[in-house]
Parts: sequence; C-alpha cells; structure tokens
Amino acid sequence: MTSSARSGPARPCPVCRKAAIETFRPFCSKRCADIDLGRWFNEDYSVPASSGDEEEKIAASLLDPREFME
Repeated sequence: MTSSARSGPARPCPVCRKAAIETFRPFCSKRCADIDLGRWFNEDYSVPASSGDEEEKIAASLLDPREFME
C-alpha cells in the first residue's frame, strides 16, 4: 500500500492552499512550514485549556480509573 493510499485524499497546504508535498507535509514548502511555526510562536494559534474541575477528574482517573467512569 502506498503512503498516499493510507493517508487518504491529498489536502492543500494550510498556509497558501497549494498542493502539499510529502517532504513538507502538510505544507507545500519549508517557507509555509516556517510561517505556520511563526504563528504558533506568536500565539496566533492556541489550544483551549480545560477548567480545574476537569483536570481534577482526569488526575483522579489516573489514580483510580473506576472513579472517572462514574
């Protein structure tokens, strides 16, 4: 099975929308990869944080998985 068959349909570069190439996947070039990295460094992107209650449940589940299921 080829790598393209495993990965599904080709997606465009998330920065410039050109066709992505395998070397820089999911980007089309090093330039677009660097632009995206700069956006992360500048905090243009963010990952939402969870509330303290959720974190406590997760921590408790690591200690006792049955407690998390309740």
